[in-house]
Amino acid sequence: MSESVSEQERQRVPKDLLPVIPVRNLVVFPGAVTHLSIGRDLSVSAAEIGVEEGRTIGVLLQRDPTVDAPTQGDLYEVGTTVNVIRLVEAPNGFKHLICQGEQRFRVDEFLPDFKCLVVRATPAMEVMRDEVEVRARAEVLKQLAVRMTKLLPEAPEAFTSALMSLKDPAMLADMTASILDLKPSEKQDLLELLDLEDRLDRVITLGNEQLRVLEISREIGAKSKEKIDERQREYLLREQLKTIQEALGEGAGAASQIDELEAKVAQAGMPPEVETEARKELTRLANMPEASTEFSMVLSYLDWLTTLPWKTEAVTHVDMQKARQILDSDHHGLEKVKRRILEYLAVRKLNPEGRSPILCFVGPPGVGKTSLGKSIAKALDLEFVRASLGGVHDEAEIRGHRRTYVGALPGSIIQGIKKAGMNNPVFMLDEMDKLGASAHGDPSAALLEVLDPEQNSTFQDNYLNVPYDLSKVLFVGTANVVDNIPGPLRDRMEMIELPGYTQEEKLEIAQRYLVARQRESNGLSESQVSIDRDALAFLIEGYTREAGVRNLEREIGRLMRHAAVQIAEGKVTQIRIDTSTLKEISGPPTFERETQMRTSLPGVATGLAWTPAGGDILFVESSTVPGEGQLILTGQLGEVMKESAQAAVSLAKNKLDCLSIPPDFLLHRNIHVHVPAGAIPKDGPSAGVAMFVAVMSLLANRKVRSDIAMTGEISLRGLVLPVGGVKEKTLAALRSGIRTVLLPARNRKDLTDIPEAAQAELEFVWLETVDDALAVVFEEEPA
Repeated sequence: MSESVSEQERQRVPKDLLPVIPVRNLVVFPGAVTHLSIGRDLSVSAAEIGVEEGRTIGVLLQRDPTVDAPTQGDLYEVGTTVNVIRLVEAPNGFKHLICQGEQRFRVDEFLPDFKCLVVRATPAMEVMRDEVEVRARAEVLKQLAVRMTKLLPEAPEAFTSALMSLKDPAMLADMTASILDLKPSEKQDLLELLDLEDRLDRVITLGNEQLRVLEISREIGAKSKEKIDERQREYLLREQLKTIQEALGEGAGAASQIDELEAKVAQAGMPPEVETEARKELTRLANMPEASTEFSMVLSYLDWLTTLPWKTEAVTHVDMQKARQILDSDHHGLEKVKRRILEYLAVRKLNPEGRSPILCFVGPPGVGKTSLGKSIAKALDLEFVRASLGGVHDEAEIRGHRRTYVGALPGSIIQGIKKAGMNNPVFMLDEMDKLGASAHGDPSAALLEVLDPEQNSTFQDNYLNVPYDLSKVLFVGTANVVDNIPGPLRDRMEMIELPGYTQEEKLEIAQRYLVARQRESNGLSESQVSIDRDALAFLIEGYTREAGVRNLEREIGRLMRHAAVQIAEGKVTQIRIDTSTLKEISGPPTFERETQMRTSLPGVATGLAWTPAGGDILFVESSTVPGEGQLILTGQLGEVMKESAQAAVSLAKNKLDCLSIPPDFLLHRNIHVHVPAGAIPKDGPSAGVAMFVAVMSLLANRKVRSDIAMTGEISLRGLVLPVGGVKEKTLAALRSGIRTVLLPARNRKDLTDIPEAAQAELEFVWLETVDDALAVVFEEEPA
């Protein structure tokens, strides 16, 4: 129960009562010298009593440190009595109390009506069950405490000496507990633990944990200090080197280059393994003298690494309507090809992350293969890059050279990516059929990795020697001849064939594109120069005979240059080129329709041939001369074509009865088969029908119609076998003025590939056997 005191006695605390200072987050152990910062009136009053009356006061820990006016329920019941050593007032209003712990006490009763907290308390006596056990534990704790104090950064040496000299186990336990890094509640538990053995065990356990933490912290600190010391040493050495170089007038440029490269490496967005390699080379560069030959080599290598678009990717948005307009405005005709390109773009729009097929445009020169690639890039708003593979016979042209070689550079693939400035351009591999293997390797084998979606995400250039991701690049190939592309490479691409143009298509292309382009490139305007449609048609028919329009554009350029001279000299202000003017400028026509002249005698037939430049016509001539029944072949024919000629002659000999010719007619005559243009090698089986018709025309003494041309392979039984290149051969016949084309019946399926305009102008005769050809090829009257 509480005691009542008179008003006069409120300022005095009896000797048998204990003034108490409540503290936050602090536990005072007996024997420990402690510093308390106090500011609350209750605490200051208790401290003043201790100073003025020279008596002990108590210190109790608050359960909740946020409470400003603690009462009985806010304080623990076990605390420590302390002797006040000094009370100092600070400028900020707080007072600092220096005191030393004496012994534990337990609160029996809180007394009100005092200006400070006052309690009635009794000493909390410690319990020692076994003195030997206690002393043994004390020895263990003493050694542990000494090891701990050596690791503590701020522990004075006197503290260690004091621990070593302690004889009292209870005092040792309390002193050690005071230096442990524990929560206030954990220290309060130690303070309340009166059994000495249990307290020593608990302090030893906590001390071992604390010792382990201190040892690990010291190891980490030592390692960190070593690293810092090494960096400081390196920094000092670099600064000294820089000072020496500045004194000698060297190194300022190299240092700025290295700083610039370090910034570029940080901003390049390289993959982690590539950035590691770049920083390794950067460190090597920093340690090299600027005059070293290897300095420039490493500098060039780092320049390549930092300027490649590792993370620069253009955002693609496929607008199908825009793509269709671009294709139609850039190319006339080629409907089948444009339809396939639109399918390609549609799939890419619906599945941007999918693996698109690699397109390869195949066709004769000048039909627009390269410009189709540019149109794809324009439709996708991507950069267009072109690498010509014509004549490439060294694998290093694709993969690059090793850095050990003087003047080494990356291959054409990496160079093209750098030129594009993005990692997803449209990359055209031009003239893929012109690759050639050599002693330096096979470049087509290097392209296998480039065009394989399973491998090109880690393409490794020999110069860079780090992987580069090519999976986002849109590769497009071009070729004139499919058969010349190596099989494994051809298997990775989808072939899209581009046929040659008809006369009408060439005329439209010339009017829409070529005339305007050449007029602009020669500095002329539409009001100064114009070309009649009839003049363009005559130019196409008489001066150019090709599958594409490249030579046609050159001829139009010649007309424009002639007009430019006339206008520049002031002779005229405007020129209109018609057919008569065309003949004056370009001279006589280069080509003429020679089929009628060539087939005016028996023994001559017009065949159709396929060449890398498109289709063409060829004449097969035959004649008999005195001899011993041999076959003479001239015109630089290949082995296959020679065999076709032998089969044609053998088949013709079997038809002698049909022509009422005696069987011994050829016993004393040689048959000579000649294909003009002997300087041009010729091969293939498709001239078999033409050779047979030529020999039969000679033996029957009947002329072959001048408006007819034929193609097809023959067998010894007289069957007409299918051939390739029907589309190109048909267009060549149309360009040469042919109106009837004889084709193998088994090629009827290829009729869909022939443009509708050409089908409308031609008559097709389908051959099952050679007899079907004999029924239509001869003129009505014998020669």
